[in-house]
Amino acid sequence: MRVRVLGSAAGGGFPQWNCRCGTCEAARAGVRARPRTQSSLAIRSSQGPWWLVNASPDLRQQLETLDREGDAVRAAPIAGVLLTDAEIDHTAGLLLLRESTTPLRVFGAAGIEHVLRGTLLKLLERFCGVEWTVLQPGRPTALDGLVVEPFEVGEATGFVFRDDATVTYVPALARLDDAVLARFAASDLVLVDGTFWTADELPRLGFTQRTAHDMGHVPLSDSLDTLAGLRARTVLVHINNTNPILLEDSPEREQVVRAGVEVAYDGLEVEL
Repeated sequence: MRVRVLGSAAGGGFPQWNCRCGTCEAARAGVRARPRTQSSLAIRSSQGPWWLVNASPDLRQQLETLDREGDAVRAAPIAGVLLTDAEIDHTAGLLLLRESTTPLRVFGAAGIEHVLRGTLLKLLERFCGVEWTVLQPGRPTALDGLVVEPFEVGEATGFVFRDDATVTYVPALARLDDAVLARFAASDLVLVDGTFWTADELPRLGFTQRTAHDMGHVPLSDSLDTLAGLRARTVLVHINNTNPILLEDSPEREQVVRAGVEVAYDGLEVEL
């Protein structure tokens, strides 16, 4: 199995266009932090095609990094798209796939389809069309050499991918309970929510009164000790522009590294 992090930042990317927080300014200066595009993943079995997990607004440049097979003049680098939720930063990129020569294959929960049916999917139907497959929690679905099993982690969905290895992808983790930990324990690679460092990160900066928990994310101040105990290789994804772990010389980054956990970057690839 091959896994490629196409985008490792949360919504808005890094640096965020309208933000002058310390981490964003460091990324603009190019000295202490590297820029990142919005959260997205590509995954494939050893013999099968790439599958896209979440379609970010940065999708065009992200897809350019994938291997392309065959000599067709026009051919898609992905076989289809799986969605963890209906958030704009995970679905707006669907519109960039409208030039597909066949109906776009999209997989996700029935609730996600319901939200998108009157907006993005309606627009796509005027171009390439959409072939939607409902994914039900706990029910495996075969995907050209891979098997995907969705599971609930709050308002969003997590995915377990299996072939000879097991990969768990949870960019939005609302709870870290026994059921979630059991899935992590059975994995070879865990790509998990690293959105915020503390629950009050955004309120302290004066951006909003909503905490990390209000937004459906367990902050790393609550999850890092648990993640450090996993046997699986553990990588933080979906990192918000305000999170100090983006600064490569920060005490928070050092704490993550000491815990044996990695901070994802665009282009990180793992072969299992």
